[in-house]
Amino acid sequence: MRRTMALVVTALLLLAGCGGSGSDESPAASGGSAAPGGDALSGQLTVFAAASLTESFDRIGQELQARNPQLFITFNYGGSSGLATQINEGAPADVFAAASPATMKSVTDSGSNAGEPVVFVRNQLVIAVAKGNPKGIAGLANLSEPGLKVALCAEEVPCGAAAKKAGVTVTPVTLEQDVKAALAKVKLGEVDAALVYRTDVKAAASDVDGVEFPESAGAINDYPIVVLKDAPNTAAAEGFIKYVRSEGLAALTEAGFQAP
Repeated sequence: MRRTMALVVTALLLLAGCGGSGSDESPAASGGSAAPGGDALSGQLTVFAAASLTESFDRIGQELQARNPQLFITFNYGGSSGLATQINEGAPADVFAAASPATMKSVTDSGSNAGEPVVFVRNQLVIAVAKGNPKGIAGLANLSEPGLKVALCAEEVPCGAAAKKAGVTVTPVTLEQDVKAALAKVKLGEVDAALVYRTDVKAAASDVDGVEFPESAGAINDYPIVVLKDAPNTAAAEGFIKYVRSEGLAALTEAGFQAP
């Protein structure tokens, strides 16, 4: 799913001196991250990111665009493995944020990266259940009970690989290509439980509950991020990553991500 966040510049911001091209403003004057040369970030920036980053990156994008009025960010969210394939096949993008080092490796192995990926957050699996936990699921062992319908991510997707590493041997009724799709099955009542990330349950707290299970501690996913080799907007890409790793961490930790 692609989301384009349009920047809204209010009259108040204009009066405060935040308007204009931004190219002649210092970081202090613009109030936000700047390109390596010292100018405000500008132009079109395309970020490919794991689906579990949707809410956090949307917020980070809004913050960064508000501080850099000439910057326009497009996010493409999805399963990390699918995004990596698109990048390796030449899809135009500036930044890639994956939900696992293994997925990022497929991009670096192909030479699609411009630098070394850096881990910026970590995430942990939980069991998503319907609000109120009507099936009384208390842990991983319950997922093997007869008649219980479970959704998992496909093994090639980081959340699926993490489930396998955590020792999940359940036969699911469906294998999904990203964590949001697995969670949607619970929200729609199509399954009784799904293995998803803690952050996804927190984002959908009005619709689902999360059940922690100790085995997940052995399968915590690191999230790496990198500027891509053929990035059309390298300066903005570097500025975005810098912001994600500094002021943007507030949005990520509030969403339930862990520090690396």
